[in-house]
Amino acid sequence: MSPKEVLEYGAKNEARQLDLRFTDILSLQHHVSYPLSQVSESSFEDGFGMDGSSIRGWAAINESDMLLIPDPTTAFMDPFAETPTLVMNGDVIDPITKQHYERDPRWIAKKAELYLQNSGVGDTAFFGAEAEFFIFDNVRFDQNQHSGFYFIDAEEGRWNSGREKDNLGYRPRYKEGYFPVPPTDHYQDLRSEMVQTMERCGLIIECHHHEVATGGQCEIDQRFNTLVKSADNMMLYKYVVRNVANQYGKTVTFMPKPIFADNGSGMHVHQSIWKGGVPLFAGDGYAGFSQMGLWYIGGLLKHARALAAIIAPTTNSYKRLVPGYEAPVNLAYSRRNRSAACRIPMYSASPKAKRVEFRPPDPAANPYLAFSAMLMAGLDGVLNKISPGEPLDKDIYDLSPEEMKSVPSMPASLEESLNCLEEDHAFMMKGDVFTEELIETFIEYKRKNECDAVRLRPHPYEFALYYDV
Repeated sequence: MSPKEVLEYGAKNEARQLDLRFTDILSLQHHVSYPLSQVSESSFEDGFGMDGSSIRGWAAINESDMLLIPDPTTAFMDPFAETPTLVMNGDVIDPITKQHYERDPRWIAKKAELYLQNSGVGDTAFFGAEAEFFIFDNVRFDQNQHSGFYFIDAEEGRWNSGREKDNLGYRPRYKEGYFPVPPTDHYQDLRSEMVQTMERCGLIIECHHHEVATGGQCEIDQRFNTLVKSADNMMLYKYVVRNVANQYGKTVTFMPKPIFADNGSGMHVHQSIWKGGVPLFAGDGYAGFSQMGLWYIGGLLKHARALAAIIAPTTNSYKRLVPGYEAPVNLAYSRRNRSAACRIPMYSASPKAKRVEFRPPDPAANPYLAFSAMLMAGLDGVLNKISPGEPLDKDIYDLSPEEMKSVPSMPASLEESLNCLEEDHAFMMKGDVFTEELIETFIEYKRKNECDAVRLRPHPYEFALYYDV
């Protein structure tokens, strides 16, 4: 929609407020609201003033003034607001230079799309992300100088099978929660309500289902879209999931590994490149892939250890990415093996369906940064003709120790992944998509506020291990 059409759309829906949203580099979405009487067509050029100094990883206080420019193509009516509210994503602009702010993740994603077009490789990158999540009934956590704990509970959790009161059974066993029908699947109606709400907001949903873990692990699959639009859609997806759950008296987390000894939540990302309406990954090579598609995989695999810091960006992410638990830690590709980092889905022989599924990412990732970084890695593979090596079609558990040594793996910790990113990020800076300053800021923030913060605090299990030493 054009600015005029957006305002007409808001008036038709009796909107009284404009809610402008933007995302920080750590993937937290922020918003600021204005009475609709303060919005005109000129607002889409002049923008609205905002203070960026309190946003994590953003501007210093002496350069905090910024502009937020509404993007009319992202407009929808907020399905949760009591006051009719028109919502749009905003682009962050420097008020002095009138240039895009280099730490705005959405601008980085736009630059990644421009780099693809300027590279001559293709004109469109499609991304389809499958973000898993847990639905809990209760969560408590705290950490201070003399104590630290977390407690989660879910009516559906297998651990409640021995409860005396209000126990009707029907709970998924650990690691056996994939596709059960109700009443074992407790959340069919809740997910359906999430899907209906997403569709009212403009998202296209393909399916939804229970996931492998007990305790309410679910997945709702969106249709693929272009890079920036898919990232916008992922932020909207999370907003809807959290708020519908909240209306039902539930709480949702996209934390990768909230439950010990059960499956964690991933965000498998399907991706492909097209040019002039033609899919470029379809061909007569392995698994029906083109040479370009295999080179793209080669780029993902070559830079996967550096990508890890952005696509699996929390200390908790590496409790999911553990060898031996069917986690996609093996830096290889396959047409069906889900322990390989790159999988080529074989559901359809249609050239339009040819894509690579990159499996290490998790839903804690900032989708703007994650999709952009993966595209840059894949394009580096195409432009430099990086071979992905031989496919890994064997069962990983049948490989000998000698064979396993030849298969590289993802980093084992956030700290290791940040070291890898520090050593290997030149491919991300081509076309000025990512800047050195942004990467340094990201690494510094993660090391100080996450790696060191977790490392310095006693872990509850350390008391079980060491209290009596």
